[in-house]
Amino acid sequence: MATDDSVSASARGATFLILLQIGSRAITFALNQILLRFLSPELLGVSVQLELFVISTLYFARESLRIATQRRSDGGVQAVINLSYLSIPAGGLIGFTLAQIYLRTTLPDVSNLHVAMKIAHFACMIELISEPGFVAVQQNMLYKVRASAEATAVVMKTLATAGLVFWSRHKSIDLGLLPFAIGELAYSASLNVVYLGQTRATARGKGFALLPRKIASSPDISYAFGLFSKPLLSLSFSLYLQTGIKYVLTEGDKYLITALATLKDTGMYALSASYGGLIARMLFRPIEDSSRNLFAKLCSDTADGNAGEKPKTDRDRTTGTGPEPRFQQAATVLQDLLRAYGIMSLVAFAVGPSAAPLLLNLVAGPKWSSTGAGEVLGTYCYYIPLLAINGVSEAFVAATASTKDLRRQSIWMGVFFAGFAGSAYAFMRVLGHGAEGLIYANCVNMVLRIVFNLDYVKSYFTERKIDFDMASLLPTPYAIVATAVVPVVLSQTSKYGAAYGLLGDLLRVGGTGAVFAGFVAYSERQVLLNLYSRFRS
Repeated sequence: MATDDSVSASARGATFLILLQIGSRAITFALNQILLRFLSPELLGVSVQLELFVISTLYFARESLRIATQRRSDGGVQAVINLSYLSIPAGGLIGFTLAQIYLRTTLPDVSNLHVAMKIAHFACMIELISEPGFVAVQQNMLYKVRASAEATAVVMKTLATAGLVFWSRHKSIDLGLLPFAIGELAYSASLNVVYLGQTRATARGKGFALLPRKIASSPDISYAFGLFSKPLLSLSFSLYLQTGIKYVLTEGDKYLITALATLKDTGMYALSASYGGLIARMLFRPIEDSSRNLFAKLCSDTADGNAGEKPKTDRDRTTGTGPEPRFQQAATVLQDLLRAYGIMSLVAFAVGPSAAPLLLNLVAGPKWSSTGAGEVLGTYCYYIPLLAINGVSEAFVAATASTKDLRRQSIWMGVFFAGFAGSAYAFMRVLGHGAEGLIYANCVNMVLRIVFNLDYVKSYFTERKIDFDMASLLPTPYAIVATAVVPVVLSQTSKYGAAYGLLGDLLRVGGTGAVFAGFVAYSERQVLLNLYSRFRS
């Protein structure tokens, strides 16, 4: 019953996050389309560098702490909240260091760059102050609160950025990078207001405080300074190197595009990542976060996920007449997600590269499509499905891997990064593919990471007497063959659609895509019916 409750709560949480992400992104998408008509690829490229500074500061300040608190519940919610306060001084030091490194490099000629960096660092500190509210929400599975906080923050960020750009153009004032920094500040302030405002009542009702509170040590758990669980601290330190390497692999594309490409290429890549990542942010990211929390609860060392009981060894887990239901439930959820992603991948591979340039021309105007950004976005369609599959499989690894497994993963991720950097240099500099070359390198990186993750998943469930059938994750041969045929059909019929302009091309690609999607749905009807049945239950 507890297992079913966790699965249901996780599914509801992911649904809330997805629905509110869609609602908030619809508003921001409309504003961004107007905003793009006022921006050059060069300015958008510099804004990517500012965003990279913010993401880097926040990631290194809090990511290992977040993963550690999801994997263990030592000391309850209060211990997790206490630990989250460590991210604030960490963010101050990390942000200052990164800002100094960036400002001492060759800087682009953009107005208000130094002021924007200071505002962005201040925004990071404001966002980290909301971290206790975030972890309280995660521990209590208050997904509605998280969804409303993130949706509000995204809308406020877009309104602030777009509003300043429109105002500066109306007044003929060059604000440079300042609107993007103010947007980051609006985002972090909104998170604070919602998280801290919405969690106070929960804190009172469940007996924890949003401020640090001392906790008495017990025979099982000791606390540093009476505040920080030593097992959680130890796990956080172990995770820090692994999350750092993961970050370099995840965000390394932005560093490489900055180092190996022009600002124009950087702007085109940023546009493609923004549009292509829209699906990842709206759909895949909420599922990844919710499933990681779910896997941590289902596969914890103790049956109910609470500290204080004697952890089970691998021998304990594999004795008896069969696998534990909670492990079987985790395997079923992971298989369902991977099967669904596999089917969606076919549509992205077959239709995405042809549809993306047309849609970009429709929403962003000919100014951007004439720069080659449409072709870059089309190439990005190959990357999106790999991003989704890696996200959910890596969520399982992060939720279940032992310290030894994490060290092994860190070593392999270093190897993957070497492959990523080498392929990026080959595609971008040697072969001259520019922004598209970086996407190809990202695909190589993701494939390597997926292979590692699935190998771990297979061995994990094998140890627990569960048959995790990799072959069942693949679509039917008919669907795979159709995926290879559709791009050829679209290429051969391009001249017919072009005769009727953009509308003709949209109808041609849309009609072909609809027929293909119907064929895939028919070919995979049994899998889709089973997925629908389990989702409803």
